[in-house]
Amino acid sequence: MRGHADQLASDLPAPLSAVPRAGTTRLRVRYCECDPMNVAHHAAYIPWLEIGRTELLRAGGVAYAQLERAGVFLVIAKLEAAYRRPALYDDVVEVRTRVVSASKVKIVHAYEVVVVERASQTTEIVAAAAGSTLACVDRDGRVRVLPAWLAGSD
Repeated sequence: MRGHADQLASDLPAPLSAVPRAGTTRLRVRYCECDPMNVAHHAAYIPWLEIGRTELLRAGGVAYAQLERAGVFLVIAKLEAAYRRPALYDDVVEVRTRVVSASKVKIVHAYEVVVVERASQTTEIVAAAAGSTLACVDRDGRVRVLPAWLAGSD
C-alpha cells in the first residue's frame, strides 16, 4: 500500500515543457477597474499580477487549478507594490513577470506593469513595480514541499 506522500506525488501534474522563469501577459484596462477619473484603481493591479504568475505556469503546460486538485496551494505570504504612473481606462498593459528565486517551499516573483498602448499609440510607461512571495501549503494550510519542477530543482 502506498503512503500518503507517495500518492500525492503521483497525483501531481507534470509540465509539458520547462516552466518559464519569465513571461509577459497583455491585457486591456477595463472600465470596471477604474475610478471616476478613468484611472485604474490600485486594487486592480493585484489580479493582474496573479494573471502574470498563472500564465507562467500555463506556458509550461500546467494550469494552477490542476495543482489545487492535487493538493498543492500557493498562497501569498508577502506582497509589495509601488505605483509609479497611472494606467487609464482602455490602456493596454503588459504584466512582466519573472521568478526571482525559489526554494523547497516558496517562490519569489518580481513584476512590472507597463502601459504599452494608450489611445491607440505605442508607449512604454512603467505604471507599477511589485514583488510577491508565495508559500506552498496543503489543503489544511500546512507548509508542504513544492513539486521539484516548480522549485526549479528538476
